[in-house]
Amino acid sequence: MSANKEVKRITTNTLQKMKASGEKITMLTAYDFSFAKIIDGAGIDVILVGDSASNVMAGHETTLPITMDQMIYHAQSVIRGIDRCLVVVDMPFGSYQSNSDIALASAIRIMKETGAHSVKLEGGEEVVESIKRIVSAGIPVMGHLGLTPQSIYKFGTYAVRAKEEDEANKLRIDAKLLEKAGCFAIVLEKIPAELAKEVSKNISIPTIGIGAGGYCDGQVLVMHDMLGINTEFKPRFLRQYLNIHEQATKAVQQYIKDVKSKDFPNENEQY
Repeated sequence: MSANKEVKRITTNTLQKMKASGEKITMLTAYDFSFAKIIDGAGIDVILVGDSASNVMAGHETTLPITMDQMIYHAQSVIRGIDRCLVVVDMPFGSYQSNSDIALASAIRIMKETGAHSVKLEGGEEVVESIKRIVSAGIPVMGHLGLTPQSIYKFGTYAVRAKEEDEANKLRIDAKLLEKAGCFAIVLEKIPAELAKEVSKNISIPTIGIGAGGYCDGQVLVMHDMLGINTEFKPRFLRQYLNIHEQATKAVQQYIKDVKSKDFPNENEQY
């Protein structure tokens, strides 16, 4: 191996060093080869193959319907498009909640069949045994606290979590438990910025925020939201960097117009 090799892979160890040095971690979701190639090529640190595919790729109202087979398909597609970033795959609803044996078998299947680098699962104390089992098998685990979309029917709302002291305390304790269980990072979703700041300071592993303020060690957004492909979802924490919905609509309308008017294809566009 050449010491001058251009592509330096991002690993869980890289993220740990980034936290230690104060360099922010960047993470976006991706679900297919083409966008994974663009996002990885642009220099992202982490791609999350999110169960948000259930919403943005399949049109479901929640993340609950997506299956293990579907998550594996999306993760395989993403892996083919990347050279350097760390790829994390969401374990879908039902693949780890019942017991640690099932959780371990699910995680092993994801790793073997996708070639991804790690898995992510939601929850605190209630999933700690599963996390320990998965980590002990050599599989890196990213945790997820705060708003946990797989528990949407329990919460009944996508509102900010941990505003009340009881829930904030549970989150503090859960973060420590996940760290101790061996998680390499934790996503903090939709919690007060001050609480995210406190948790980020009090654990040695990186925190990745979504709607959790600027004190987390990194940030994640859903690709379809930040690129303006999906225009219905406009929470306060989202910064839209592009309006692909608008641009794509105009392009398609122009194509229709050009075909109808016999402008496309012209003489240079045929054999």
